[in-house]
Amino acid sequence: MRDFYKKKKKLAQIYDPKTVDYKDVNIVTKFINEKGKILPRRMTGATAADQKHIAKQVKRARFMALIADVK
Repeated sequence: MRDFYKKKKKLAQIYDPKTVDYKDVNIVTKFINEKGKILPRRMTGATAADQKHIAKQVKRARFMALIADVK
């Protein structure tokens, strides 16, 4: 098999996604785009469990009005 067909494995943007907290706006904003939508797993490089945790923290930050809501 040729090497250029192999897919590169993506790494998470931060070392431990479980440390994402809704109160830390700088980290939470790394996981949303300019419109305020949550970035998908293929862009963040997070596992399914980590992505669920990130999504929950982003939604909490929206509810507390720490970050802008989706328009």
